[in-house]
Amino acid sequence: MNELVERLTKEQSVEASPHEKTAKSLKECIDRNYVHILFTKTGTEVGIELDKPNCKYVGCDFEKGEGTAHFEGGLILNYDMVRCIADINLSDLKGKGRLAPVDDKEYDQIMGRG
Repeated sequence: MNELVERLTKEQSVEASPHEKTAKSLKECIDRNYVHILFTKTGTEVGIELDKPNCKYVGCDFEKGEGTAHFEGGLILNYDMVRCIADINLSDLKGKGRLAPVDDKEYDQIMGRG
């Protein structure tokens, strides 16, 4: 596993990075099924294709910027297939997140190919 990917497998501070730093703009990204997550410690920003069945928005009000959104999605970072898992507070778009290595089969399921 790549060194950077390994460092990002430990839970750490993250931020959602929509075009505008608002919950409403983040909702527009969700509607497009693609969200950017910034790992603040390393400055690594990843774009994830959302794994919709595993994302949770219960109690979220994107207009008021209230609640915590749970994101999961897949990407390939430095040739490693991973799942990004992040919980983002809608008031400031900050939260906690990590990467989790996945195999070919799980990656295909995340990306809707399996």
